Amino acid sequence: MSATYGTVLRTERLSSSDPGLVRVVLGGAGLDDFEPAPWTDAYVNLLFLPRGAPYAVPFDLSAARALDRDLWPVPRRFTVRRWDESRRELWIDFVVHGDTGTAGRWARDARPGDLLQFSGPSGAYRPDAEARTHLLVGDESALPAIAASLEAVPAGSRAVVVALVEGPDGEVPLDSPADLTVTWLHRASLDEPAAAALEAAVAAARLDPTGLHAFVHGDAVETRAVRRHLLGGLGMPRERLSVSPYWRRTFTDESWREVKKDWLAQVEADV
Repeated sequence: MSATYGTVLRTERLSSSDPGLVRVVLGGAGLDDFEPAPWTDAYVNLLFLPRGAPYAVPFDLSAARALDRDLWPVPRRFTVRRWDESRRELWIDFVVHGDTGTAGRWARDARPGDLLQFSGPSGAYRPDAEARTHLLVGDESALPAIAASLEAVPAGSRAVVVALVEGPDGEVPLDSPADLTVTWLHRASLDEPAAAALEAAVAAARLDPTGLHAFVHGDAVETRAVRRHLLGGLGMPRERLSVSPYWRRTFTDESWREVKKDWLAQVEADV
């Protein structure tokens, strides 16, 4: 099976005031066999080359993983913001925190012609066209999926977004055919924990669990609080809720993977 990879066509800053929000647009012959997924939270596993890698994109993943572990490609999961079928372009949005993070550094330094290999896409969520109300909650890591999902919510329904970002500069345009309400929470100015603020903002939306479809993705502690409210407080059916802890604040990707299974078991016991 041939490797799937994209060639950087261009990069875009998503906010004129926040250089840390970067969109990388991939194209080229390496995407000839790319098949989009039907989900609006579709994600790909990006494979970044470690320092000193004796191979280049495109590479055989099995052969790369037969090398010493410190030479393995570094995987990072990112949401597909958009697949433009007519142009055969793949959009991926990154949050760059200076020199912190493998993916963010790559996106910051990406230039036209650079190559990036990945596997996927996979996913699990798409707004139910029959739902009367759609709730979408998350932080910066969830914004690409929230934005893609809003575009798929049909006219005539209601869409409620509660989004947590560092400050006003982190806000991005969100549009939908639905009747859209967006509440932005700014982490830097909160006078309570972010999890409590998200839960309170969702409760303030006064949602009717009948006909509600919800998407809650982002930080583990924050998604847990909102999940507890929706299932335990509001009483919405579990099968109508897509919830996923993408990451956990103060944890590295590796340390989060080590405890994630136990964490998820604890979350399931909440309600």
